[in-house]
Amino acid sequence: MGHLAAKDAFRELGAKLDGLNCRVPYNEALRAILRELYTEEEADLVSRMPDGLSRPQRLQEITGIPADRLKGLLEALTSKGLVLDLRLKKEYRYAPSPFVIGIFEFTMMRTRGQLNTKEWARLFHEYMEASPFWNANFGHGEKVSIMRAVAREEALPVEGHLEILDYEKASTFIDKAKLCAVGLCACRHEKHHLGTKICDVPLETCTAFGSAADYLIRHGLARETSKSEMRELFAASREHGLVLCADNVQRRVSYVCHCCKCCCSALSGITRHGYPNAVVTSGFQAMSAGRACAGCGLCAKVCPVNAIVMEEKRPRLSAEACLGCGVCVVKCGRRAIRMERRPQRVIPPETTFEKIILQSLEKGTLANQLFDDPRRVSHRLLRAFVGGFLRLDPVRRALASDALRSDFLKAIKAGVKRRGMKELLDL
Repeated sequence: MGHLAAKDAFRELGAKLDGLNCRVPYNEALRAILRELYTEEEADLVSRMPDGLSRPQRLQEITGIPADRLKGLLEALTSKGLVLDLRLKKEYRYAPSPFVIGIFEFTMMRTRGQLNTKEWARLFHEYMEASPFWNANFGHGEKVSIMRAVAREEALPVEGHLEILDYEKASTFIDKAKLCAVGLCACRHEKHHLGTKICDVPLETCTAFGSAADYLIRHGLARETSKSEMRELFAASREHGLVLCADNVQRRVSYVCHCCKCCCSALSGITRHGYPNAVVTSGFQAMSAGRACAGCGLCAKVCPVNAIVMEEKRPRLSAEACLGCGVCVVKCGRRAIRMERRPQRVIPPETTFEKIILQSLEKGTLANQLFDDPRRVSHRLLRAFVGGFLRLDPVRRALASDALRSDFLKAIKAGVKRRGMKELLDL
């Protein structure tokens, strides 16, 4: 521990987290969170870890921590949701948890051990409401958000020849999942401890699938559930008028949040902080059906992002603001609102690997993913050079092109294959 005295482990941890695919501007509020959740030794380890998934042998090589001690530290960190451990090729790989989806959610989902949950809720609220967190992540025209809205299938038209893709249907996530889990909603749990939860929605509404469900179950952050119970949970959330916000990928969707407008932090990024790109829209939008409307105003009341206003007892819908969640359609007893396909197609990243690469590219942190040893001089230099190049305005504008982004992803994937890490592409 002597080597920690000469440096500030928590500031270095803050810099590490800020270099992941979710930006985390450092201030005293963030420092208070980190000191509450990590020991100094844990903070030092995470600050020295590669950004991506690594084998234990690689972590030992980079950090110099003896194998037994490293194992103990990783077990403590994964049990708190501060480090991810995913099983690939019959062995676990480790990576630092990003701030979201990660540290915030997993901390507020914890149910084991001595928990200081009320204080954690206060600290997270102070940081995420009063810091430049939202602007750092969504204030520069970012297109690749963490989550996307999924339209309620009951709201989608059954007539005609409208094609609904698998990744646009929540029922498909359940049908294809090998493992399902449900845990506490971090946002709702936070508001409960802050005393600001005004809805009657149950706390246990965070649903996960596949490897994400496995991670949550192993560490006591969620419980395993059957597919039939999962379908009942989705039906219950429909009755509560909740928005389905899913992992922003096409394949192997890992989670679906069941969000209410009063508690959800992501929706507050839109309604309170003014960043409409905090949640990617679904491929649909709500449209007024005209004469069937009775002018009750229920649609405007239930809209989670205030995209509907009543004018002379008639709803005025903003297609630009609409999430395409379908809550208004489900709640309208007269079916006076319908869902239609958006004029411009909404295409999520295909996999988690693509999402992380594109998020990191937008946030200027991609070089950290490419050069995995933050302590090697050569890697620091390459991070600085490549990072600076990708942040140049002409380069950023060029990479905003969908065609060029596609070519860029192909090049990154080819490099991953050459390094013998093809399994990462299937995340």
